[in-house]
Amino acid sequence: MMGDFIMNYTKTKKALIFKKYLIDGLYIVIGCMIMAIGTALFLLPNQLSSGGFAGISTIIYYFFHLPLGTVMLLLNIPFLLWALFKLGKELVIKSIAGTILLALFIDLFEKLKPLTDDRFLACIYGGFCIGIGIALVLKASASTGGTDLISYIVKAYRPHVGTSNIIVILDIIIIGLNVIFFKEIEVGLYSAIAIYIVGKMVDIVFEGINFTKMMLIISNKYKEIALEVGEKLQRGSTGIYAKGMYTREKRMMLFCVGSRNEVAKIRQIAFNIDPKAFIVIANAREAWGKGFRKE
Repeated sequence: MMGDFIMNYTKTKKALIFKKYLIDGLYIVIGCMIMAIGTALFLLPNQLSSGGFAGISTIIYYFFHLPLGTVMLLLNIPFLLWALFKLGKELVIKSIAGTILLALFIDLFEKLKPLTDDRFLACIYGGFCIGIGIALVLKASASTGGTDLISYIVKAYRPHVGTSNIIVILDIIIIGLNVIFFKEIEVGLYSAIAIYIVGKMVDIVFEGINFTKMMLIISNKYKEIALEVGEKLQRGSTGIYAKGMYTREKRMMLFCVGSRNEVAKIRQIAFNIDPKAFIVIANAREAWGKGFRKE
């Protein structure tokens, strides 16, 4: 019986691993396809870029008439080889797959007619598509190379350096080069909008449209507030012992998490019970557990 159990367990584990890789593969393929649409049919025809190697490749595309996807792939090769020695093999293998697929899709879609020649529309819809595509690729714990891959490598050597800072600095330099080579300030301005939209779309895909908020409530009537929040909204709250450093008074502070609408209702409940309550509301990056995400 023990042998059968071990055999079944092994089969189940293999099936789960296969399912994970299959889902990751679909994320990478679909993500790269959507990124290629945003790049080849919106940004590239209008001399715009989303930063990273796409920006450098756009310059090379217009000045030397070389395929954008192929140039991006060639630029990424040395960094992929470097990453192979510094990062996990699974991440690098997925990143190689993402980089190659993105290059192939861009060179394929590049042959199609652009969807718009209006730069404003191009930066919006191009950023929208690329942001969704990047988020799907990141969900598979992969990368399509470029500045993302460089940031991974830098973090391997200097863990304290902020990844976002690396990407922002590189993107600013690359957008600056686009402005210099194309001699149009609008190229940089519209590209900056596209990069901003890319970042926002990545956040939305990861967090969903119902952003989570957290509240800290300091009130002498914390019991009544917690009770009413639980009864009316079915939201729990956590009591945290705190001490006012100015008054030296010990107090109970309530910690609550909820959606935008729920937080507005919690705030109203708190002020109805105690008009002198002190409330702090902040964005929560993610919330996992009962009543929230359980992936």
